[in-house]
Amino acid sequence: MQIRKGEKKDAAAIAEHLLLAMEDIVYLFIGEENYDEAYRFISTLVEHEGNQYSYNNNWVVEEDGQVVATALLYDGAHLEQLRTPVANLLREAYDLDFNPEAETQAGEYYIDCIGVNPNQQGKGIGTKILHFLIDEYVEKQGITLGLLVDEINPNAKKLYERIGFEVVGEKTLLGKRLEHMQKIPTNLK
Repeated sequence: MQIRKGEKKDAAAIAEHLLLAMEDIVYLFIGEENYDEAYRFISTLVEHEGNQYSYNNNWVVEEDGQVVATALLYDGAHLEQLRTPVANLLREAYDLDFNPEAETQAGEYYIDCIGVNPNQQGKGIGTKILHFLIDEYVEKQGITLGLLVDEINPNAKKLYERIGFEVVGEKTLLGKRLEHMQKIPTNLK
């Protein structure tokens, strides 16, 4: 198993894995429960640079030459800039406004979502990605990682706490209150 930065050639696989992780959210974005349209929307964004879902904001897990998981991560300081192309696509293609609450902020790299192929779930791939991101960003670069966790997902929260994330507050996203957790470099505590 290899973890590497996403490349344009990975766009279709990245889009599939992102949709696994955020299908209901994408339906809210596009205004309908239509998997094919949701995939078209997310894959359009993944294929292009300069937006929050772009292939170059993803780390992929590759096994036997196949992408089996992806982790979407970006600098929270650039959220507004990264969201602009998303809002433009929603306005142009769906005649919808896009202005959700900010799920991240300057001072952290935000783990937006992790999507693992259903055939690969239960093998610890998500945990391996998290450990990789902690090593890559927190340990090597001294960068704080942030994420949101839903209270209806206590197992995810326990996992995040077990690997060193701490609750630092709450955020609201698409009207839902979520706990904001961070993994902060030891030199910043």
